[in-house]
Amino acid sequence: MTGRKKTGILISGRGSNMQALIRAAQDPHYPAEIAVVISNRPNAQGLDFAKAQGIRTEVIDHKAYGSREDFDRALDSALRRHHVEIIACAGFMRVMTKTLVEAWRDRMINIHPSLLPAYKGLHSHERALADGATRHGATVHFVRHDVDSGPIIAQARVPVLKSDTPETLAQRVLDAEHKIYPKALALVASGALRVEGEEVVATAPGVTLPVVIPVLP
Repeated sequence: MTGRKKTGILISGRGSNMQALIRAAQDPHYPAEIAVVISNRPNAQGLDFAKAQGIRTEVIDHKAYGSREDFDRALDSALRRHHVEIIACAGFMRVMTKTLVEAWRDRMINIHPSLLPAYKGLHSHERALADGATRHGATVHFVRHDVDSGPIIAQARVPVLKSDTPETLAQRVLDAEHKIYPKALALVASGALRVEGEEVVATAPGVTLPVVIPVLP
């Protein structure tokens, strides 16, 4: 396949969603090619996995920069140096400046462990359980400056069981994330969708957006 979109993955830790994206991109017919994995933490475990797969890696340690703006400029420079066309955030624990977000508008995606717009921010599993939610899940969306907001591309829904703890629910959601994120990146990279206003619309026949995937326990 020609014309695969060069994708940069941003991580801060083990990068389990990064691993799912890398495995998907090993298929030569997958529309995205992983050009680089960048971490803001030098000891991020995901870097070792990426290197073992022959993927270029970089560390841009946020602690080495005097301001969020300086760090974001360094990150932007690295992404452009690797000719990145799409950014996929995979457990990247940094709040980005509006300047960086706007520079990559509609070309940066993120995955969040809830059915947005519910449970933005941290501790989504604990909050879902506290509310007595019967459904929970994960959302892939285009990044906007407001945290965990932006046009929704895809969601995976999982049941909340009466026996669930935050840990068991988190694992079920994480398994769903690994299924949905490669599908969402493929839609973006293939040009099967576009953003109109703050809505995602399909540009390819047979695509219904947002994609909703039910996942059994």
